Amino acid sequence: MKAEKYFIIDFDSTFIKGEALDILAEISLGKDKGKNEKIAEIRDLTLLAMSGEMKFGVSLRKRIDLLKANRLHIDTLIKKLNKQVSHSIKSNREFFRNYSSRIIIISGGFKEYILPIVSKFNIPEKNVYANSFKFDRSGRITGFDKKNFLSQDKGKVKQLKALKLKGEIIVIGDGQTDYELKTSGVVSKFYAFTENIERITVSEKADHITPSFDEFLYVSKLPMSISYPKNRIKVLLLENIHKDAVKLFKTEGYSIEAISKSLSEKELAEKIKDVSILCIRSKTGITPKVIANAGKLMAIGAFCVGTNQVDLDACSRSGVIVFNAPFSNTRSVVELVIAEIIMLMRGIMGKNANLHKGVWDKSSSDSFEVRGKTLGIIGYGKIGSQLSVLAEDLGMNVYYYDLLEKLALGNAKKCISLNELLKKSDVITVHVDGIEQNENLIGEKEFRRMKDGVIFLNLSRGFVVDIKALAENIKSGRVKGAAIDVYPEEPESNDEKFTSGLQNLPNVILTPHIGGSTDEAQRNIANFVPGKIIDFVNSGNSYYSVNFPNIQLPAFENAHRLIHIHRNVPGILAKINMVFAGHNINIIGQYLKTNEETGYVITDISKKYDPLLIDELKGIQHTIKFRVLY
Repeated sequence: MKAEKYFIIDFDSTFIKGEALDILAEISLGKDKGKNEKIAEIRDLTLLAMSGEMKFGVSLRKRIDLLKANRLHIDTLIKKLNKQVSHSIKSNREFFRNYSSRIIIISGGFKEYILPIVSKFNIPEKNVYANSFKFDRSGRITGFDKKNFLSQDKGKVKQLKALKLKGEIIVIGDGQTDYELKTSGVVSKFYAFTENIERITVSEKADHITPSFDEFLYVSKLPMSISYPKNRIKVLLLENIHKDAVKLFKTEGYSIEAISKSLSEKELAEKIKDVSILCIRSKTGITPKVIANAGKLMAIGAFCVGTNQVDLDACSRSGVIVFNAPFSNTRSVVELVIAEIIMLMRGIMGKNANLHKGVWDKSSSDSFEVRGKTLGIIGYGKIGSQLSVLAEDLGMNVYYYDLLEKLALGNAKKCISLNELLKKSDVITVHVDGIEQNENLIGEKEFRRMKDGVIFLNLSRGFVVDIKALAENIKSGRVKGAAIDVYPEEPESNDEKFTSGLQNLPNVILTPHIGGSTDEAQRNIANFVPGKIIDFVNSGNSYYSVNFPNIQLPAFENAHRLIHIHRNVPGILAKINMVFAGHNINIIGQYLKTNEETGYVITDISKKYDPLLIDELKGIQHTIKFRVLY
C-alpha cells in the first residue's frame, strides 16, 4: 500500500503575502504617537526570528508586548488577510479542495486569525496548529499560551513530532523555523517559498526553491490550475525598455533579465535559447538564425510602432507570436515634427548657435510663420494622419500621398503621385513603414523635384532617404532646413560614436532616434505590449498580433484550454476534432481563425482527458506548436 503524503504549509509570508503580526501592528497602533518606531521594532523582531538570529519564543513575547491589540483589531486583521492570500495559493484552490485531509498548517502565528482564512480553502480546523492569544475581560491581548509547542523554540519540530504522521512529509515555508523541520529529520523535503519574500539564509539550504505554489505542484507532479509555472517563463528585455514593463512581468511572476542595449545576431542567438518572451525596440534584429535557436520562445514584443526589424515569416513558421505598439507613441512623434517644422521655418538653429558664440543677430530675415504654408505628408498612416490634423489646426494647407487608399481627415487633400506632392509642398515630412520598396524613396531625383527652399523632415526609417543626396541639396540651398531622427546606420548603444554626412550643416536638426522617446510614450508602450503578451500566455488571445490570426475570447472555468498553431492547409480542424471524438471529449467551445500562412485554433474541453490526447494533437501533420493553457 502506497504511503500517505502530507503537506506542511507555513502561514505567514507563505499562505499569505506578509507577516500577520506586522499587519496587526499597523492596525492596533494606528493612533499611537510612537507608531512608526514600534512597527519597525516589531518587523525587526520578526526578521530576527525568521532568520534564526533570535529565539522564536523571545521574539514572540516582545512583539505581543508592543502590539497593544484587542479582539476588534483581530476582526479588522481578518478582513485584510482575506485580501492578502498569496496569488499562487489563491489560484490553486482545487488542489486544496482535493488534498485538504493531507494539508496541515503549522504556524508560529495565531489560530484566531489563521482559521478564518484557511477554512475558506477547505482546510479543516483539526489540521491547523498555531498559537492562541490570551485576553483580559475587556478583550485586550495580554499574552499567549506558553504551553503550546509553537510558542517555544523549535516549536514546529516539537509539534510535528507529536503528530506522529506516517508517510512522506513535505514542508513549504519561508523561514528558519520551517527549515528546522528538515534538519530535525521529521520531514522528507523542504521547499523554500519565495513568492513573497526570499530569505537567502533559508533558501540556500532548501531542497528546492519554489517562487510560487505552481512551481511546487509542477515539480511534485501534482494537479495545478495552469499547465506551466510562470516563474519558469523567462523574459529577456533589451534596449533599455521602460521599467513599467519590467514591473508588469514581475507582478505576473515571470523570471526577468533586462539588458540596456541591443544584441548582435550571434549574441542573441546564444542568449535566446531558454527565453520564452523577448522584448525589443527598433535596433535588435530578429533573424531566422535567432528564431532557429529559440526553442522555448512563445512571443516577441516590439516596443515600437514598426516591426521591420523582425522576420515575421520566420516567427510564424516557428509559432512565435509578435506584438507591437501601433498607437502608443504616435502623439510623441507628431509633437516633435510640429516643433521641428516651426524651429526650421524660423531659423532658430542658426540664431541659437550665434547667441552661444556671443553674436546678437536680431532679424526677421528668412524667418516665416507656418500658417498658410503647404505641408506634404508622405505616408498617411497613424502618425501621418494625426500630424495632418494638428498641422491644419496651425493653419497649414495639408497634402498627403500614400500607396494605399486612405480617408482624408479635415481638409487634407490626397495627391495622385509622389511627384505631385513634392512639387506643391513648402514642407515635406516622411512617415512610411519599413518595407523594402521604401529604400531610398527620397534621393537626388526627388530632391530636384522639390521647391527651392523646401523644409525636409524624416522621422520614419533611416534607409528611406539618401543621406548623401540630402547633404548636397542642403549645401546647394535647395533644401533650406532639415530635421532627421533616423539614419541608415545607427550606433548599437550610447557608448558608440555617431557619424553622419549631415553633421555641422546649417539649419539642420539631428536627433538620436527619439521621435517616440517621451516618458508618456514609453510608459504607454510599456503597459500596452506586456498586456497583450500576458493575455496571450494566460488566455491564448492573439488580438493586435502582427503575424497571427486575431482572436479575442473570455476564459472558461472548469475547463482545459488547448492551443493549436498550424500551417494554413485544408482539413486541420477536422483532424483536431477527430482526435477529440476518438477520446470521447466534450468540446465546450472552439475558435478557429487563419491568415495566409497560419491557422490558430483554441479549444476548451471538459476537465478530464487521457494524456495520450495531447500526443495525438501534437502529432497532427502541419502542426507548428501546441500547448495546454490551463
